[in-house]
Amino acid sequence: MRVGIVCPFSFDVPGGVQWHVRDLAETLIALGHRVSVLAPAEDETRLPDYVVPAGRAVPLRYNGSVARVSFGPISATRVRRWLSAGRFDVLHVHEPMSPSLSLLACLAARGPVVATFHFATGGRSKALAAAQGALQLVLEKITARIAVSALARRAQVEHLGGGAVEIPNGVLIERYAHARPLPGWDHDGTTVGFLGRFTEPRKGFDILVAALAGLVAERPRLRLLVAGPGDEDELYQRLPEVLRDRVTFLGRVSEDDKARMLRSVDVYCAPNTGGESFGMILTEAMAAGTTVLASDLDAFRRVLDNGTAGALFRTGDSGSLAAELGPLLDDAPRRAALAARGTEIVASYDWPVVAQRVLEVYNSAIEATSNAPTVRGDDPTLAQRLAAVLRDTGNEAGGSPPDGPPVAEPWPEGSRRGPRRRLRGATSRQR
Repeated sequence: MRVGIVCPFSFDVPGGVQWHVRDLAETLIALGHRVSVLAPAEDETRLPDYVVPAGRAVPLRYNGSVARVSFGPISATRVRRWLSAGRFDVLHVHEPMSPSLSLLACLAARGPVVATFHFATGGRSKALAAAQGALQLVLEKITARIAVSALARRAQVEHLGGGAVEIPNGVLIERYAHARPLPGWDHDGTTVGFLGRFTEPRKGFDILVAALAGLVAERPRLRLLVAGPGDEDELYQRLPEVLRDRVTFLGRVSEDDKARMLRSVDVYCAPNTGGESFGMILTEAMAAGTTVLASDLDAFRRVLDNGTAGALFRTGDSGSLAAELGPLLDDAPRRAALAARGTEIVASYDWPVVAQRVLEVYNSAIEATSNAPTVRGDDPTLAQRLAAVLRDTGNEAGGSPPDGPPVAEPWPEGSRRGPRRRLRGATSRQR
């Protein structure tokens, strides 16, 4: 099968949707399918062979964070060229309601189109929320819908109408289950892990810090291992004096080092305060065999099987976090039981399993559009549709990115089984 996948967010900056697209593409390739991914990326970014860069991205506030997207007439031309050259059996777009390549691909395409919705709340920008006419132009092009969680499904039903098949984010279990722990990090009930942007309030880093500060007096060997983007000096400035010599910052890490980091801690803590529809990092920690402690968000509770596969604390409450974390660090048998249940639960999230479910949706979409044997990028109303969207949204993505070289061919020589490569910024540092 020839599959075209559109990632709305820049491959220059790692993120949940980008990882989902990458792992799905590589799993489909391993299963023998031909896959081409169109995504925003700087020309100098090192990309897998199957990724076609669509040019520079601009920042857009989206789902409580800042995403980098490509949008506008120039991007629309690149999308159309990619679609026309690819002659895909199915087009798979992610977050089609965002002002991005995904929305543009929906407007341009004719043929079977599958859309995946990732976010549960706040997923639509304010301008798009007010642009119902523009949204309808996109929705009428979508043949089948996927939601990564029950929350994401509920949100898209409430905001957009219609149903969606619930298929979760996948995780490459083998990568995490067999990763080697980092040297010097022994499983002795003293180590907590955190991964994410520590400066982003909804990630809850300051809540974790407050909880640890209250535990350190009784646990002189307590340590925190942190990985993610951000400035090391800024991180240590956020820490109270009592914790500064107990925190190790790895910086932004590769996927392999992320797996090693998760294998190195006794408890992985996810103190997020909101904006989560699934909890991919939880399944990664579960795949690593690590005990999880997470805030009591609905999405996290579902992944952790209502607390049987991981411990939960009251969202946003550092006292509740400390009350759960302290006894959990002291109770090795309980940690082992939670981790074992997590290993059982996460088996259904393995990417080969998830990809087969996605392929079933692809086949359904193809059957539903049997009069259009391949996806084409020549919708004659594209110009009018794009003009309507730009008018209704105010082109809030910041205008078209600067023009660049024409979009590359979707099927470069040797791209059938392209090598796994790191996203940019996969360095590691330790204090």
